[in-house]
Amino acid sequence: MNAQDSTSRALPPMIDTHIHLNFDAYDEDRDAVIARAAAAGVARCINPGVDLETSRAGIDLAAAYPGVIYAAVGYHPNSTAGFARAWLEPIRALASSPGVVSIGEIGLDYYWDKSPKPDQFAAFEAQLELAAELNLPVIIHNREASEDVIRILESWAGELSGTLREAPGVLHSVSAPAELVERALAAGFYIGFTGPITYKNADQTRRIAAAAPLERILVETDGPFLTPVPHRGKRNEPAYIPLIVERLASVRQLPLAQIAEATTVNAERLFRFT
Repeated sequence: MNAQDSTSRALPPMIDTHIHLNFDAYDEDRDAVIARAAAAGVARCINPGVDLETSRAGIDLAAAYPGVIYAAVGYHPNSTAGFARAWLEPIRALASSPGVVSIGEIGLDYYWDKSPKPDQFAAFEAQLELAAELNLPVIIHNREASEDVIRILESWAGELSGTLREAPGVLHSVSAPAELVERALAAGFYIGFTGPITYKNADQTRRIAAAAPLERILVETDGPFLTPVPHRGKRNEPAYIPLIVERLASVRQLPLAQIAEATTVNAERLFRFT
């Protein structure tokens, strides 16, 4: 048993709130990846869709691993070229499937040139409307689009009520400037931290992690991407969640167990696990 294993076993059960286990990077050893996650203390995972096919695949995983894998359904901004409102109907139908806890991942991406901005905007706003209709929280993707993402979320969240108003969603793998993160927090959103919090040049992310309310932070891998140190450069997987918890604990100067417990409670509150 290595040091990471022994540390993980001493922690409360953790949740990877964003992992693409349906991607082909896991095809050869998916069962083993899920088993390693459990051995590392990661008891549950959320698998977001990026289009209709992957949303269905996430639901299939949730059915294969009930109570362990959960699903989110939706269109990633890079999958929105040619978007039409008719695209919402199959997502609406999938959202009632067992194990679905969120609409996502949705948002805006100005880094990749895969979908025109008007299509991204239309898809983002339509899926936010759907989430409000279905009373489901959202998983938000933002890449180099922070100002527009936060502006749209503020407007949307301001019209919500009840449980969804109190916990509307999460900024996945937070990358927005601190002042925009503060606006998202004010609108009720949670903040997700991934492997980059362990990177040498991620001082801004660590400052955000130190300042964010403890009751609003989540941990996620975004596997197979964004692998934390010391495994950077290799495929990411949920078993590495304790490394993110460890870095958060260091940044916040709190015990590892407190961070593990808090992020689990936060995920349970936001996604309403049953």
